[in-house]
Amino acid sequence: MTTIEKGNGVLTLVNVFTVDQDKQDQLVDLLVRATNEVMKRQPGFVSASIHRSLDGKKVVNYAQWASLEMFEAMKRNDEAASHMKAAASLATFDPILCSVSETIGAGPR
Repeated sequence: MTTIEKGNGVLTLVNVFTVDQDKQDQLVDLLVRATNEVMKRQPGFVSASIHRSLDGKKVVNYAQWASLEMFEAMKRNDEAASHMKAAASLATFDPILCSVSETIGAGPR
């Protein structure tokens, strides 16, 4: 389950894909399928949340991994690499590796 919390020790991947509007659904479907069929079985996978922009031009994958080492190992997995290659055929993307600096909620009203 996705938990966004300062100090939780997970590696966060924020991957922003730029896609033609007519391919947004296809990319979302690919990412959901890849997550369910491959990524979930990789050691260190914690969660993924896939978002589509309302203008149809972006897809964002917010994923969490137990460590940088486990994330790097996933990238060397042939099945995972195949899905990443398929995503690259549909869109350009800019992956960013992060740690959570802070979370701020609205609090009581």
